[in-house]
Amino acid sequence: MHADTHADIHLTLHADRAAELQHEAREFRLPRVRLRTRIGWTMVEVGLRMARSGPPTPRARPFRTA
Repeated sequence: MHADTHADIHLTLHADRAAELQHEAREFRLPRVRLRTRIGWTMVEVGLRMARSGPPTPRARPFRTA
């Protein structure tokens, strides 16, 4: 087998995979929600998680340097 043949096969396989990925990317669409709304709901979710976790235990104190 010649080195040129190997390169051609590699290039063909790469082109096929790239076309598959581009097709998948075109089909995949995130829901169109405004960024401010998404950030707001994320902040609400984080706040609720923090509220449910309760106060930190004595062993969970942050590390202090001198």
